[in-house]
Amino acid sequence: MLLLIAALLAAAALSPWAVLRGGRRTFLALALVPLAGTGWLAAIGPDVVDGATRVEVHPWVDSIGMELAFAMGTLQWVMALVVLGIGALVLAYCAWYFDDDEPGVPRFAGVLVAFIGAMLGLVLADDLLLLYVFWELTTVFSFLLIGHDSARRSSRRAAIQALVVTTLGGLVMLVGAIMLGHQAGTFRISEILADPPAGTAVTVAVLLLLIGAISKSALVPFHFWLPAAMAAPTPVSAYLHAASMVKAGVYLVALLAPAFAGVPGWRAVLLTLGVATMLLGGIRALRQNDLKLLLAYGTVSQLGFLVLVLGTGTRAAMLAGLALLLAHALFKATLFLTVGIIDHSTGTRDLRRLSGLAGKMPALAVAAGLAAASMAGVPPLLGYVAKESVLLALVDVAEKGDGTGLGHLAGWLLLAGVVLGSVLTAAYSARFVWGAFGRRSVADPVEVHRPSAAFVAAPVALGALSLVLGFLGHPLSAALARQADAFPPGVHEAELTLWHGVGLPLLLTAISLGVGGLLFLAREPVARFQARFVHDWSMERAYHAGMRLLDRSAVELTGVVQRGSAAAYLGIILVVVIVVPGSAMVRGLGDLRVRLWDTPVQAVIGVVIVCAAVMTARSRRRIRAVLLVGVTGYGTALLFVVHGAPDLALTQALVETLTVVVFVLALRRLPEYFTDRPLSRQRYVRAAIGLGVGVVTAGFLLVAVSARTADPVSLGLPQQAVDFGGGKNIVNVILVDTRAWDTLGEIAVLITAATGVASLIFINTRGAEIRRVHEIPYPTTVPKVPTAPGRRAWLPGSRTLPPDKRSIIFEVMTRLVFHTLVVISIYLLLAGHNAPGGGFAAGMTTGLALVVRYLAGGRYELNEAAPVDAGRLIGSGLAIAALAAVIPMAFGGEVLQSAVFDVPLGPLGTLHLVTSVGFDIGVYLVVVGLVLDLLRALGSHIDRDIQRALREAEEARA
Repeated sequence: MLLLIAALLAAAALSPWAVLRGGRRTFLALALVPLAGTGWLAAIGPDVVDGATRVEVHPWVDSIGMELAFAMGTLQWVMALVVLGIGALVLAYCAWYFDDDEPGVPRFAGVLVAFIGAMLGLVLADDLLLLYVFWELTTVFSFLLIGHDSARRSSRRAAIQALVVTTLGGLVMLVGAIMLGHQAGTFRISEILADPPAGTAVTVAVLLLLIGAISKSALVPFHFWLPAAMAAPTPVSAYLHAASMVKAGVYLVALLAPAFAGVPGWRAVLLTLGVATMLLGGIRALRQNDLKLLLAYGTVSQLGFLVLVLGTGTRAAMLAGLALLLAHALFKATLFLTVGIIDHSTGTRDLRRLSGLAGKMPALAVAAGLAAASMAGVPPLLGYVAKESVLLALVDVAEKGDGTGLGHLAGWLLLAGVVLGSVLTAAYSARFVWGAFGRRSVADPVEVHRPSAAFVAAPVALGALSLVLGFLGHPLSAALARQADAFPPGVHEAELTLWHGVGLPLLLTAISLGVGGLLFLAREPVARFQARFVHDWSMERAYHAGMRLLDRSAVELTGVVQRGSAAAYLGIILVVVIVVPGSAMVRGLGDLRVRLWDTPVQAVIGVVIVCAAVMTARSRRRIRAVLLVGVTGYGTALLFVVHGAPDLALTQALVETLTVVVFVLALRRLPEYFTDRPLSRQRYVRAAIGLGVGVVTAGFLLVAVSARTADPVSLGLPQQAVDFGGGKNIVNVILVDTRAWDTLGEIAVLITAATGVASLIFINTRGAEIRRVHEIPYPTTVPKVPTAPGRRAWLPGSRTLPPDKRSIIFEVMTRLVFHTLVVISIYLLLAGHNAPGGGFAAGMTTGLALVVRYLAGGRYELNEAAPVDAGRLIGSGLAIAALAAVIPMAFGGEVLQSAVFDVPLGPLGTLHLVTSVGFDIGVYLVVVGLVLDLLRALGSHIDRDIQRALREAEEARA
């Protein structure tokens, strides 16, 4: 079963490429996948009919007990046949429905095949959480299919409406699933149904599951999303209404009914909403002139009918309901595919413009007539067999209760509602056939193009199947009996047959067809009568009003809390930090153990940091503030040194140096002063907030340290670093061994940030701005002095700078420092596992070397030093880090497992090498790429902007 689902999802992934290369006829090849699945289901059918249940279980998320568990009993087998069989026909139908040059078809193909796979996973899932995963996948794929034509506003609105309604129901269902699984002690559906739990919590859980079912199957009050979904292409409508999405809720009701039909509220909810939906959908269908919309409201009505029957909770009702589910899939798919052919051949679905199509499409007319007759319950079609069995089951409920606990009045009211709904069904079925194929005078006749035989094949096959299965009541009874046998025996032995004898069910069928026919014949008076009761209120209008209210509330709330001031946002956040955790900290103050310092040097450094911080807050010049902030950073590095943490001190110093450089580069495009306005009183508020945050943070640290009662875990880290990571640098071992997953995630976040910066700064791609010195056109007015053969100028970029921008001393120092920094960075990279260093520190050191080259020779010198695309460098680093993580698996190890090697280097000693250095190399490349990106964004890019502005100013003065 998992293999079949995986095959469908794999076909979905390949579908866009295949359709793009092979055109619309590729749909025929795609149809072979669900067709093969249908063949497999047919092959195992005898075993399922005999009562065998196929089970597959594959481990997935052990931490929450979630498994890829699948089970196939009678109900799942029937639903899988519907999902795959109709899915194969719909895919084949698409080969003639779409044109080769129609936009979006490749993506449509992939989503539709994935939709089939998700629906198959839903009906086969034997785990409540897995069922929810596939449940939401069908929601997502239906959203994409309904909104296929994104250029149309109606498609977008319908897709969003379906997504909102069904997702809301799905979230409620998820709560119910978690509650039910918790009460049962397992999420395996088969185990829950075999031994159903009881209690108030179970009742609530089941009712929450039913909310998900009725929202998915478009019952009142969630019915409005389904007719709007007609904005989707007709193949989607056919599959959505016949075999998927809306059938998911029906399936869930049929699945849970044997175990939970007796739960308080089950029948009250499903029977009431089922009758209401059946009647509302039928009444609305009689008013429609769009054939597709007529069928859509008919589907709403039939879904109410299906949920009503399957939710009744008797053996006879279950058997009749399964037959009705199968009949509905066949006649609904036939009718929607018929509408698609009519629309494709005439360019309209408006029945007021159609006339005489039966003579031009006789095979299609016969197929549609059979399907409509099956929907109305006309013998000898499958729809009649199912509906007659439904009436027999409901008569038993009305007369004797049949184990449902319903009183006589409730039973007869239920039966009357079904009969009235059947009258409406017969009337709108006749309206469809008359509107699509009847001959009558129309004001604006349409031109008809005859469809090909292959185009008509799918609806003809489905219509014929509705007729054939009508004569196979006994085999169908045997095939579906296992699901029905989960209920106790009823008043009568449940059976599907064309003849139940003369009795009340037969009389009610005759009344339904007769009154429905009269209602159709009196369609004009009925239409005038309905027009007298037209009103503006509906659930759809309520939905749109609610969405408008939500949008308006969001706008108003945003206007209040999002004022466009970063200072205000930060102030609110800091005030919350002071008030909420700060108040908890005050209540936790107790015996504080305070030691002022370990050495007076700490006090001196602390005073310097405090003074620099105060001066930063009072500074009005940006550059002064940046430099003072740098003092606090270097002071922190000195504290690390005093505390015996050279690795942290090295990293802090490197980061602080690069930060100051980046700030200075960015400040070139900002005013010299923070503001030219006089200082306001708000500065006292900001100062108070800053002081409060400082005090609260210090309090957190004091309380946390004073509350220690056990030995610090850090005491064992030195030995654990050697034993676990093969290195003495605790920090580096933690980063690349013990919590390497976190490091991998952190560099991924850094890459995301770099991509965001690049998208804001660079108009073109990053690599488009790399231009080397030899690519600059040489001025024709300047004589070129040749250099000696084979001699290459070093620091050639400095020659592109104006004389007043060059510093000979700095250029000479660069020649001395650059290579030294690069060598040091390599040392830090290789030695970082045992000594201060590592990939991050090495990358920062190389970045500082690039900074030196840039400051000495400008942007061209930066390109000479690193003529590579920073994006590719960053991507390569992430790829190397990920590769280093998975390589141990090729040698039988685990992800991120390390091996230790001691490589003798002769007189240089021995290189203690750990394989995690590969991960460090990835980090190194990411950091170097980020620094390069920053230098090009805030250095080279701003340089060019400044030069352009100066040139334009000179031209303006000239």
